[in-house]
Amino acid sequence: LMTGLLAAGLMVLSGGLAHAADDVIGPGKMVKFDYTLTVEKEKVETSEGKEPLEYIDGRGQLIPGLEKAMEGMKAGESKTVVVKSEEGYGAVRQDAFREFDKTKLPEGLEPKVGMVLEMQDPEGNAYPAAVSEVKDKTIMLDFNHPLAGKELTFDVKVVSIEEAPKAVEAVPAPAVKK
Repeated sequence: LMTGLLAAGLMVLSGGLAHAADDVIGPGKMVKFDYTLTVEKEKVETSEGKEPLEYIDGRGQLIPGLEKAMEGMKAGESKTVVVKSEEGYGAVRQDAFREFDKTKLPEGLEPKVGMVLEMQDPEGNAYPAAVSEVKDKTIMLDFNHPLAGKELTFDVKVVSIEEAPKAVEAVPAPAVKK
């Protein structure tokens, strides 16, 4: 009888532990969370009044510092996370600044420092660039991410944690014989 109770107790205990681990953020978990991002004491972005942000842990869908800090959190848990630039959008890179001839700008456009322009590469891909300097014949454009070099403060609250759906593998269609 004692051995039976001990075995039943272990099953209940291990079942409870397995369930508790399911409710913790870790690789392969689909996480929904609310957040407010503050940079230099200014609120930059929030999910307030919107759907929570959703990601699958371990797939690099969030900036590394935020994803790492959220691992181990549980549904309903809140936390303030400070992410250094190296773990966020990186340092400001000097090679991301480019000088651009003003004559190639659309007619009538008067560039001003801070203005964001959409530039296209030869393949037609669009990139935002901030005007960092205006000279007589040229402008200096900054292609760094706007939050590069900045410390980011996130106030996060985990809304839900679930198993991520398994990837569906494409199955080739059978060959048709003629």
